[in-house]
Amino acid sequence: MAKKLILYTDGASRGNPGPAAAGWFISDETGRVIEKNGHFLGKKTNNEAEYMAMIMGLHALKQQGATDIIVRADSELLIKQILGEYRVKHPNLVPLHEQVKKLLKEFQMTHVEHVRRHLNSEADAAANRAIDEAI
Repeated sequence: MAKKLILYTDGASRGNPGPAAAGWFISDETGRVIEKNGHFLGKKTNNEAEYMAMIMGLHALKQQGATDIIVRADSELLIKQILGEYRVKHPNLVPLHEQVKKLLKEFQMTHVEHVRRHLNSEADAAANRAIDEAI
């Protein structure tokens, strides 16, 4: 039986690069909160933090037993690179991009989409909370 979950991810960096964190929020189709988490990353760029948030969120989905997933993020660059609409040029992002693509293949059904920042507030708060707690 399919288990469908929704993942929201966000990366935050104070300075670019600077202290950074990954945040993610997982819910089921009814909106029930499954998991909300953040992780301090040390000194990273915002784009590196965005990718790390997606990687950590995808790992969390696997741990939750998800088979069908919807992934949402407010980074247009991240989403367009994952969808193949933009090339990944920065050498630090290439291996992160490859890791995301590999992880996405481990689910039966995936849908990746860009959302406006105000619809991603839980993941944003988780990332910023992780930075606040670390510095």
